[in-house]
Amino acid sequence: MADRDVFDFEGTERDLRFRPVDPRGAQCLTSAQVEHFNERGFVPRLPLFDPDEAADFRHYMDWLIDEVVSADDRRNSYSINNYHQFCQRLHDLVTNPSLVAYVQDILGPELVCWSTHAFCKLPNDGMDIPLHQDAVYWPFTPTRSVTAWLAIDDVDEENSAMRFAPGSHLNGPMAHDIVPLDGTVVLNRRVVDHKRFTDTYRNDLGAGQVSLHTDLLLHGSPPNTSNRRRCGITVRYLAAEVRAVAGSEDWIKAAVHVGAGDPGGYWPNRRQPEGEDAHRLSQFSGGFDGNR
Repeated sequence: MADRDVFDFEGTERDLRFRPVDPRGAQCLTSAQVEHFNERGFVPRLPLFDPDEAADFRHYMDWLIDEVVSADDRRNSYSINNYHQFCQRLHDLVTNPSLVAYVQDILGPELVCWSTHAFCKLPNDGMDIPLHQDAVYWPFTPTRSVTAWLAIDDVDEENSAMRFAPGSHLNGPMAHDIVPLDGTVVLNRRVVDHKRFTDTYRNDLGAGQVSLHTDLLLHGSPPNTSNRRRCGITVRYLAAEVRAVAGSEDWIKAAVHVGAGDPGGYWPNRRQPEGEDAHRLSQFSGGFDGNR
């Protein structure tokens, strides 16, 4: 492993405390689901698409993944990052009313989607997603962000379902190491002493189901050694009150207002694109997809 990453953003102070959610305000989630989020850091197995809708969206993703992977550039199956800016179907996912309603029960009505990312483990994919917290390296404060993870394929133990470390979000930000992008990992950050987190929850999902998790929850997934694809899309939301630390303004450019949006006007609002441009971001690849 390389040198320890202290995630100090040049000394900027950030508020990385988990804030429990009041279950009495929930409209779509049950009180028990909100309490589960508070105590364990995630909500599993929420319905989003019915079988026909799930099949239709999977067909769309089949096309998009093939467009990216077969292109004559450095992109791979993990490179579909923030494509909602130029792909109408992904923008429509970001603004899906049922998905937004789930997140509003956690973060409140004023919401922004700041990022999307498809994590597509192809059959016999050798790439590991190390156990990590998102909040320690996303340059935002306070830490009021929720990731919705939508299963495009059925996801289980065989094809490398994501693992959560329940309750790890209550420990605050943890120290992480930098790991080399040597073709075996997608992201280059791993929590220190990761092997001690043995009591993990396997986030099995059926195609069309979604889970929610806080940005302080430790999560990751092993390589997919099966003959089945494992594709999911992360849709990352945050409360509109959140700000990027100075010097990190590039991180806010892909934002889309959802719910009551951002009355203060800090966050940009990407409008729905017309059609599908799978190659508009062909030059953007880096540590988020395992490329050096």
